[in-house]
Amino acid sequence: MSTRVRSYSKINLGLAIGPSRPDGFHGLTTFYQTLELHDLVTVEAKRASATTITLASNDERVPLDNRNTAWRMVEGALSRLEMTAAVSIHIEKLLPVQGGMGAGSANAAAALIGLERELDTSLPGADRLRLAAEVGSDVPLFLLGGSVLGLGRGEQVYPLPDMPCVFCVVSVPEVGVSTPQAFRDWDALALTQHGKSDRLRELSLAYASISAEPGTSGIIRGSNPGNQQGGSDKGQSGQVDDLAENTLLSLVRTGVENDFEQVVFPAYPSLREIKRQLMGTGSEAALYAALSGSGSALFGLYRSEADARAAQQRVQNAGVKALMTKTLPRSMYWTTMFAG
Repeated sequence: MSTRVRSYSKINLGLAIGPSRPDGFHGLTTFYQTLELHDLVTVEAKRASATTITLASNDERVPLDNRNTAWRMVEGALSRLEMTAAVSIHIEKLLPVQGGMGAGSANAAAALIGLERELDTSLPGADRLRLAAEVGSDVPLFLLGGSVLGLGRGEQVYPLPDMPCVFCVVSVPEVGVSTPQAFRDWDALALTQHGKSDRLRELSLAYASISAEPGTSGIIRGSNPGNQQGGSDKGQSGQVDDLAENTLLSLVRTGVENDFEQVVFPAYPSLREIKRQLMGTGSEAALYAALSGSGSALFGLYRSEADARAAQQRVQNAGVKALMTKTLPRSMYWTTMFAG
């Protein structure tokens, strides 16, 4: 018997980078959003006199030892549970191994979810999030799903009112972006930007403002219970609903952006061109397009399936892989997590 878990991906709708902290990390404010695109993580576990962990994958680039986030997550969970078990993990990679979509971090969260179901036990919620933060900055968001505010180095996570499903195209270039180098380039750039306003505070206020009720200090209502269960995210014409579109347009008006673009695009001009292709023009233009994390994945969000398919075709015509998907609200994230 085994448990198969959909290991969903994420994009960063916005990301502001603060100065380097004493611990070597940078302070961040980011708006995470989970997507339907996923890997598959299969976990088989049974209690045993001693803990053994074996890991396999269809992708030779995936480490099969304790360098792997899924391995570390399972090992840490068993230690906290004061339990020993024989655990087998298989990761079927369908997402880029490195690309700004959180694939490795999502694998860790999926491995924990699979382990808990296999052993019919679970860590308390706060302990799960603490363990996830130790394993990796992006891991905790995958224990929430949907629209999530990330603070600290991204590991302090807070659920935001969910945005309904929106059509999305993710471009996956072959170029690889080094996240440590991107941070070094950002530090060098920041030295020349004395007097720059506090972007972390700016972006936090922007996210808070879109969640407020009409008539308050916010821009629009940030949630709609009638649209949280899926199935009402588009009409017969394949359009996203008004709430989703207005939420995104409100974010754009607040100046949401990904700070990494300022250093990644000059170093990798081809990525800037892909963003331009994702954005499009005229009636088919994206609601929003950006780099995800430090890249190299980029994404666009669209009013209709037809607009998304047109963007996918533009990117593919330029010889770059592009995947069609949708954003994944929190309720759908959890109700579709297990693959049987």
